[in-house]
Amino acid sequence: MITVNNVSKSYATNVLFENVTVTFNRGSRYGLTGPNGAGKSTFMKILTGEYEPTNKGTVARPRKVGVLKQDQFAYDDKRIIDTVIMGNSSLWAAIQERDALCEKPSHTDAEINRLTELETVIADENGYMAEIEAGEILVGIGIAEERHCELMSTLQTDFKFRVLLAQALFGEPEALLLDEPTNHLDLQTIHFLEEFLCEYQGSLVVISHDRHFLNAVCTHIADIDYQTIIVYSGNYDDMVMQKVQARSQIESANRDKAKKISQLQEFVARFGAGQRASQVQSRRKEIQRLQLTELKRSNIQRPFIRFEQEKPAGKECLLVKHLSKAFGEKVLFKDFSLAIMRGERVAIIGANGVGKTTLLRCLIGELPPDDGTVKWGFGADYNYYPQDHSHEISPGMTALDWLMEFEKGEGQQHIRGLLGRMLFSGDDALKPTDGLSGGECARMLLARMMLVKKPIVILDEPTNRLDLESVSALAEGLSAFHGNVFVVSHDRDLVSEVATRILAFTDEGLIDFQGPYDEFIKSYPLADRKAKVRW
Repeated sequence: MITVNNVSKSYATNVLFENVTVTFNRGSRYGLTGPNGAGKSTFMKILTGEYEPTNKGTVARPRKVGVLKQDQFAYDDKRIIDTVIMGNSSLWAAIQERDALCEKPSHTDAEINRLTELETVIADENGYMAEIEAGEILVGIGIAEERHCELMSTLQTDFKFRVLLAQALFGEPEALLLDEPTNHLDLQTIHFLEEFLCEYQGSLVVISHDRHFLNAVCTHIADIDYQTIIVYSGNYDDMVMQKVQARSQIESANRDKAKKISQLQEFVARFGAGQRASQVQSRRKEIQRLQLTELKRSNIQRPFIRFEQEKPAGKECLLVKHLSKAFGEKVLFKDFSLAIMRGERVAIIGANGVGKTTLLRCLIGELPPDDGTVKWGFGADYNYYPQDHSHEISPGMTALDWLMEFEKGEGQQHIRGLLGRMLFSGDDALKPTDGLSGGECARMLLARMMLVKKPIVILDEPTNRLDLESVSALAEGLSAFHGNVFVVSHDRDLVSEVATRILAFTDEGLIDFQGPYDEFIKSYPLADRKAKVRW
């Protein structure tokens, strides 16, 4: 159990949360949610002890806490299996001290007694089964047994992250604190993690932008909102429903109170100076009693995303013949052919580094293929949302001025309306482009795509900087679009809702599956490692 008492955190005048008191109980699994910038990672670091609260609040933790580390290069000089065992710091310290003492040619009586104490610690921590347990977790997250004694430096970055996840899971911790644990995991490994966490008996607190994962794992949601943390029963979708209903009830009660107050004030204004003093006084007291419930601004804000096309493309959108691309000896795809018709929505899925962005860049002509041809059909003009969009928005302007550069005679009022739909209402439209957050930049680029109205929308990892509600809005917008969509994404809910066709990088090569994601999973089940999707 983790107990948080009266914890606050702020930076200058920016209050993230204040006077938070919450208990994360054993046997319950909590998703820590909130929009970008709400303070999720900051609160998680307060739970781990890495950050201190602004005030004198306290956090009580159990002795053994598994924490997902974020520095993927910190253990490069360690063996993979040793890195996992380090997740139990008491066990690892005892093993290191015991091994150092055992290397001595002779021992004093004190050292012999110390060895006895260390063996007791190792036994109590189940240390004689440590390598077996660590090995099982490593295999479960996709690292083959023959690699377990290699150095961490031999692994690619995404597999280093998996080892750090195994480190957090190792040693039966009494609490687990996981910040974005599904990053860099393939679909089969995410499924393993979901099953592992659903059987976990300690206290779990997890941050994730994967709605599907939160719904599968969580028994409670701890939501950062109204500058505090509110705990809801159920998964993420349950929380949203409860939150909206609770706010609607308060808003409805406030409307009723406001109407009643208006009637009472009218009576007081009419008879305040007359002969009905007692009745006036009674109504004044009633006005004081009927105070409206204060409603702070909620973080449940969803942009309204809809893509339109001024003119549809031709019937045949894209024709690819015998396309190949390799970098050195690493073949990304070979002799790949494809025909996309008007209205199809294509999701490109696979692990980091397998070639998803490269394929996309070959299709739009940014990168020449080694062999093969790419031909776009008549009228096939596209909007492109690149994975790295740091240079897409010009500095030294306001959000309104930048978006005005792409308007076609609609006028400033239309652009302000579009910005409002993308959560830049009022003075937010005048924010300097230099100071926009990652999520705000993402929404600005989507606003531009909505404005120019081209028949093809191409997006490379559009959910990376979006919060959960914005991801849901994007999925709805893409699903409702009558043109063509090409989207690279790790988000299962987005792919499931949007795609009518799947291009999947698998161990067997690049697969063109002509059907939605749910049917694709049935054809390539998670248990089939030979054809697994490497997300």
